[in-house]
Amino acid sequence: MKKYVWAGLSALLFSLPVQAKDVTVSDAWSRATASGQENGMVQAIITSKKEAKLIGASSKACQSVELHSMVTEGGMMKMRQVEAIELPAGQAVDLGAQGYHLMLIGLKKPLQEGKKVAVELKLRDASGKEKKVKMNATVRSMTGAKPQMPHGHMQH
Repeated sequence: MKKYVWAGLSALLFSLPVQAKDVTVSDAWSRATASGQENGMVQAIITSKKEAKLIGASSKACQSVELHSMVTEGGMMKMRQVEAIELPAGQAVDLGAQGYHLMLIGLKKPLQEGKKVAVELKLRDASGKEKKVKMNATVRSMTGAKPQMPHGHMQH
């Protein structure tokens, strides 16, 4: 019985938003990857109390993390690396809904459903001060996550 109570409490704690003084990250998730798949993605909702920019990210789960945008051009989904993602003061920025995601490049091992992937976000505020915010993205099933165009069908 204690095991189930602890599991429930752990699930609740992991679902709570991650907060720094001025930044809140919520609903951070990734999709499970297949064996041999080299790249993954992370979605999240980021809210900054002050105007800021997301300028980078890193994770021990992969070789590098890139900020990507996704747009439809000529009926084809295209993905591009971007230098920064604007975080207007007090406004929630849903990366996926606004056409962005974090691309995990060179995964060290497959992302497994039910596990967490730790990511550290790098932000710069309007005064030029940089800060790092740590978050854990829940890995969802390959089919149960929010729908998104398969990576192999996008142009870089």
